[in-house]
Amino acid sequence: MTHPARDLLRTTTAALAPDPDANPLVPRIAAGTAPRAALAALALEQGWVIPADRRAFEHLAARSEAADPQAAAFFAALAHGETLAGGRLVAFARACGAQEASYEPLPGCQAYPAYVAWLALNAAPADAVLALTANFSAWGGYCATIATALREHYGFTDEACAFFDFFAEPSPDLDRLAQTAVEAALDAGRLDAQRAHTYGRLLQHYEASFWSALSGTTSR
Repeated sequence: MTHPARDLLRTTTAALAPDPDANPLVPRIAAGTAPRAALAALALEQGWVIPADRRAFEHLAARSEAADPQAAAFFAALAHGETLAGGRLVAFARACGAQEASYEPLPGCQAYPAYVAWLALNAAPADAVLALTANFSAWGGYCATIATALREHYGFTDEACAFFDFFAEPSPDLDRLAQTAVEAALDAGRLDAQRAHTYGRLLQHYEASFWSALSGTTSR
């Protein structure tokens, strides 16, 4: 039995997987050689990203509610997840000694949430579901690596690592919602896989920009 939605999600995620050597910062965190200044910058940048993405997902959910309820359910779950993640970010920022009042966010880091906001305004909901799901796979892998390294090399507590644990954990419910949304869109003929691939490629590019910009803080 074929599963077109599941297969499309899998092949799109594989096609958009980043080069393992493209991230300049996570390997240094994994090795314990990234300075705490870089960790603090990561916390502070995420302090901007999380609420921005939450509002973008809420907007996508509202846009989708009438015409594409399956996509709306997916985006509502994402928005709820960002709320939970934001609560967990506080302990990580505190452990890093992050000083929010004196911090200026990096343009290279904030390009990602800016593009998610663009998707919220312009993308067909089902196309955004496919693009975002493909991108989340790479982000989850980075978070798993960071969570391990923070414990092994930086002596962070479970509470301080909870932000990364949250994103590193598999989410069968979210996967199910994504597959349901993609399946409904395929059945209705309202999913443009090529356009979704373009969105996903740009998301991956802006994610790479996020880590590249942060890598500049390793010399501080």
